[in-house]
Amino acid sequence: MRFHSLALPLVAVMLAAAPAQAKTIEVAAGGADANEKLQEALIVAQPGDVVELGAGTWQLTDGLSLDVAGVTIRGAGTDANGSILDFTGQQGAGEGLLVTSDDVLLTNFAVINSKGDGIKSKGADRIVYHQLRVEWTAGPKETNGAYGIYPVESSDVLIDSVFVRGASDAGIYVGQSKNIVVRDSIATENVAGIEIENSFDADVHDNVASKNTGGILVFDLPSLPMQGGHNVRVFDNIISDNSTPNFAPKGNIVASVPTGTGVLVMANRHVEIFDNVMEKNGTANVMIVGYRYAHKDAKYQPLPRQIVVRDNTHGTAGFAPAFEGGAAIAAAFGGSIPPVLWDGAGEEVVVLDKVGVLSLNLPDVATPRSEAKPSPADLSKGTPPMALPGITLPEAMEAKVK
Repeated sequence: MRFHSLALPLVAVMLAAAPAQAKTIEVAAGGADANEKLQEALIVAQPGDVVELGAGTWQLTDGLSLDVAGVTIRGAGTDANGSILDFTGQQGAGEGLLVTSDDVLLTNFAVINSKGDGIKSKGADRIVYHQLRVEWTAGPKETNGAYGIYPVESSDVLIDSVFVRGASDAGIYVGQSKNIVVRDSIATENVAGIEIENSFDADVHDNVASKNTGGILVFDLPSLPMQGGHNVRVFDNIISDNSTPNFAPKGNIVASVPTGTGVLVMANRHVEIFDNVMEKNGTANVMIVGYRYAHKDAKYQPLPRQIVVRDNTHGTAGFAPAFEGGAAIAAAFGGSIPPVLWDGAGEEVVVLDKVGVLSLNLPDVATPRSEAKPSPADLSKGTPPMALPGITLPEAMEAKVK
């Protein structure tokens, strides 16, 4: 009897401490309590659980958040017959969905018309964005949210098969993160289609960036906790007709991106741009520039370094350069500037594509643009092409999208 009296409480304690069996939490669309029931599902979910969004439209008035690790949010599709989180009536200015936990899979639903960012994750390692649509349905407007897909301060980020339209900053943005893959996605009618900012080790491939102001941006900016962006590969993308007038709010760094930019590299190092198809970008298919704005960050390096452009297919470009003096320079070149534009700053900038390169001869990043003396440049004799390693994500992340 003594043994049983001790054993039974011990078993109860062990059962209470054991993780609950993973379950599926089904949430139906519709109803006046849409916000409450969906947020409740995200609160009660346990690691391993799936929050299953039924087909239909949620009319949401407040943002949603998830802070439980190992949860999957899965919808019934991204089109009009799928699972639509509609934030048109959102009362606050925050994001539609905020994730702050690790090992999360977001898949097969849409977020539309959020007042702030569409889907943001912060400090969320091994996060997967898969088969999602984030859209501002009225098209490009300054009042749209800044970012569509927005992971920041994370390790191991996979963005796969998403569609983003209408972001007033970047459709797909990854910032201050490392070990990143952005693939098989479409970014259209955003200011920046895809942006990798202050991040390490990123592969951006097999995407379509079209009808944005700028297609794909690789930036490094001052005064951020994580600096020295490097090891970024941009390859096998279609980057075309990035012709949407810049609609970013004034004061935003991307408000300075010229309409008609294909790929823009600013103040980054070890960047490879290869095997892309680039055409119909009115300013340039590729721009390589230093950071030319005042800052107080003594540790910041404003120059692009070790940049290689190779094996790309170039169509028409440079026929409508949207920067100061661009029209006059184009006229001097017979109607369009060369497809690759370099401001003259940086170290080991190498262009191996068989196209013209226009250098603005501004090696000093403090020199005003108005003092540019443009000339053709031959950068084909610089450092040989780098062989940056491809990005390998944890097998468990890849398994989630198979």
